[in-house]
Amino acid sequence: MTQTREYQDDEISRIIEMAWEDRTPFEAIEREFGLNESAVIRLMRQHMKSSSFKLWRERVTGRKTKHLQLRSP
Repeated sequence: MTQTREYQDDEISRIIEMAWEDRTPFEAIEREFGLNESAVIRLMRQHMKSSSFKLWRERVTGRKTKHLQLRSP
């Protein structure tokens, strides 16, 4: 699923907040806002400073808590 609509500033802030939270999986963002992981990455890249985006990507890359399927039961 791709970004199909424009989001309000408060929605963008909430998406970014959810993406930064270690315990919030990408699936929760998709369920609430209709954005899959790649769409979240695009949104983050567009709405964050480059240095902040790079820090975030380093943190979440390979992080099991960001994907429900990778979490242990």
